[in-house]
Amino acid sequence: MTVPGGTGSPLGAAAVVVVNYGSHALLERNLTRISAAVPEALFVVVDNFSSADERDAIVHLGETHGWMIIALPTNTGFGNGVNAGADAAIAAGRSALLVLNPDATLERASLEELISAVEHDHTLMVAPIIRAPSGRLWFGGADLLLDDGRMSNPRRRAERADRPYNEWISGACFAISSELWLRSGGFDPDYFLYWEDVDLSLRVQRAGGRLRVDPGSEAVHDEGGTHTQRLRWRAKSETYYYYNIRNRLYYAAKHVDARNRKRWLRETPLVSYEILLQGGRAQFLLPWIPLRAYLRGIRDGRRFIRSHPQV
Repeated sequence: MTVPGGTGSPLGAAAVVVVNYGSHALLERNLTRISAAVPEALFVVVDNFSSADERDAIVHLGETHGWMIIALPTNTGFGNGVNAGADAAIAAGRSALLVLNPDATLERASLEELISAVEHDHTLMVAPIIRAPSGRLWFGGADLLLDDGRMSNPRRRAERADRPYNEWISGACFAISSELWLRSGGFDPDYFLYWEDVDLSLRVQRAGGRLRVDPGSEAVHDEGGTHTQRLRWRAKSETYYYYNIRNRLYYAAKHVDARNRKRWLRETPLVSYEILLQGGRAQFLLPWIPLRAYLRGIRDGRRFIRSHPQV
């Protein structure tokens, strides 16, 4: 494949990394437009195997639009997929990475602003303001409360000034220098889906990096567009529930001290129920689906904690 290049724009140093799983229609709708607007950048699509037909469709899109396709033999999860794409981009000489979900889009100006920021400051991990298609704010920064493992809006910091927290950046769209990516170690593959961005944000800061949400750049995220098993009236998938419940405890096992870890465990049944409620109450018309995710997520998260010594 011919890698597009350019010297007049910082985007010539950039790679856009996208992980696909059964979502070639989203890439055809979203990524083709972005790559046409940003010919200088290298587009790396990592295909987690879902079916032979999907693989053929992704390879065809790559050939048509000049994308680098990394075809993985199995579904390795989001974090492992991004790691594979980042490795390929860095090997191709790209010094800045932009990670983008298949169901997310952004304009050239925003992409260029994000890449310029991390090219100018190699200690920065930066995300745009992310909106839903309706215009509603979907992500503008987030805090993880360390005493009980709940999420909180940064605008509420003043009212919870006595509660410790870690800020984090969404994995739906962010930019980072290749240097900082390598120094932080990339995504932890243990998470498979969800919470890997919370984990990476912490390890970026421990590696000497900084986090920032850039109010001058925006992306649009059609949340859940990749979760084809959702029912029309269910806002969240069983996959979403299971991994969010489980991986909250994975994070606790890896990063939370012994005292707070006990409180995270005590709060787990209630916090997990709060995660289910993010999908609305109509889903309880088929209660075994969210209940199955709830029970499996708590069980597997507790097993992981028991198998890891306290930090």
